[in-house]
Amino acid sequence: MNPAASHADSERRLHPWSWLFVLIQQLRQFLLPLLALVVFGGRGDRSDLVNHLVTLGVVLALVAASVLQYLTYRYRIGSDGLSIRSGVLQRNRREIPFARIHNVIVHQNPLHRLFGVAELRLESAAGHKPEARMQVLDLSQALALERLVRQRGTTPAGGADSEPTAEVLLTLAPGELVRLGLISNRALVVVAAAFGAGYQLIPRQAVGTFLEHQGRQMAGYASHLPLGSAATAFSAAALLLFALLVLRVLSVGLALLQYHGFRLSETERRLTVERGLLSHLRTSAARRRIQAWTLREGVLHRLFGRRNLRVDIAAGTAGDDQGRMLKELAPIATAQACDALINRLLPAAEWPPRQWHPVAREGWWRLCLPALLFTVLLAAATGYRFGTWGLLPLLWMPWSAFKARRQIARMGYAVDAQRVAVRGGWWNRWWRLAEVDKLQALQLSRSPLDRRFGTATLTLDTAGAGGNTPPLRLRFLPVTHAEALLEQLSQALARRRLRW
Repeated sequence: MNPAASHADSERRLHPWSWLFVLIQQLRQFLLPLLALVVFGGRGDRSDLVNHLVTLGVVLALVAASVLQYLTYRYRIGSDGLSIRSGVLQRNRREIPFARIHNVIVHQNPLHRLFGVAELRLESAAGHKPEARMQVLDLSQALALERLVRQRGTTPAGGADSEPTAEVLLTLAPGELVRLGLISNRALVVVAAAFGAGYQLIPRQAVGTFLEHQGRQMAGYASHLPLGSAATAFSAAALLLFALLVLRVLSVGLALLQYHGFRLSETERRLTVERGLLSHLRTSAARRRIQAWTLREGVLHRLFGRRNLRVDIAAGTAGDDQGRMLKELAPIATAQACDALINRLLPAAEWPPRQWHPVAREGWWRLCLPALLFTVLLAAATGYRFGTWGLLPLLWMPWSAFKARRQIARMGYAVDAQRVAVRGGWWNRWWRLAEVDKLQALQLSRSPLDRRFGTATLTLDTAGAGGNTPPLRLRFLPVTHAEALLEQLSQALARRRLRW
């Protein structure tokens, strides 16, 4: 039976425990202020009672808001869309056609799995938040609604049991996840976030007292050790190596938690990624929503013979939702596997290109100019303060020049009637690819140095780009080539419809 037909005339509530998950979500936003108020706000007098009463009042207000949200939230599944009613004082009704939903996210953390529920997010290509965030649904209802979106609200001719079988495109074995952890710096990000949270939560006076006490103890312990300068340097190096080893082990653990059971599959031209050990994430998007492709290969990637493949999806969701969008088609895979995925999902790309066109290399020093200026200023400041030893930053200049020459030697582009590709980087290499039909705007720019050396920069805009994604930009092009490319692509965009 078609779920859309069976519930077309009836409004439905969320799961009975929905209010609890909404409450937990709200408490997360007030967690640090509440903890600071309870733990460090008191001074041993009557203000303790006031602090606890304020905390209790805030918690009760959050509980009431969560219960009211559950009681006033209704949704109806229609034949071609979803209707949602919400609001207490201000009543809202939102109509979401299935055809306008581009990305579907089904998220389960350990608490979700304990209750057998899931959070469902429906996203379109516009706006700064999901079209619908349903906290929470029964897991079977969430998966059924995801199927409806994928099928545009219709059931296959053979009924629900004849749903097309998903074709698995990529899975990651535990060994690959270990490599991913060794390559990535996830642990460093987590440690930095924990340090920042602790700095905000714990009073500075308490932190200062603790560090001073521990520093004195360590200094006293070290003063009794008969260590020379060589032994001290060796001890410091060993301590640093141990810290790096701990971070790598932690990164491996985080990779196993985040990407356990990773599976990339395709059903009726819709890609789905499932991953996660404790928190299970299932996110899907139509292939046509992919706006650009990015391959990355760092030094450690090359050591293990691996690459990373990411995509830009046309969606306007920002903030925390960015971490749950379909972005990584291959968190780690061989170069051959990444190329095969691109050619499988984008047959017209003919990846990799047969020929990369080089850029003008005479102005290679322009790539290291900011680093050179900063180094000279730093050396001048440190040299004035510390004398000859302060000029050591100048030793960075030969490396910057060498790296700039290697970078510009590897820069290149490939353009044909179907796609535009750019490559760059040397120490950390990247490739960026987009279909001509997905380009939204073109920009030709020339800086004073460009005008001096007869070059130009051609920037190509697509939807969904952001974060640390390298721009789709052709730099150091001879101005005649840049103008010819601009004219060629402008005519193509004028003749062909944007495939959003």
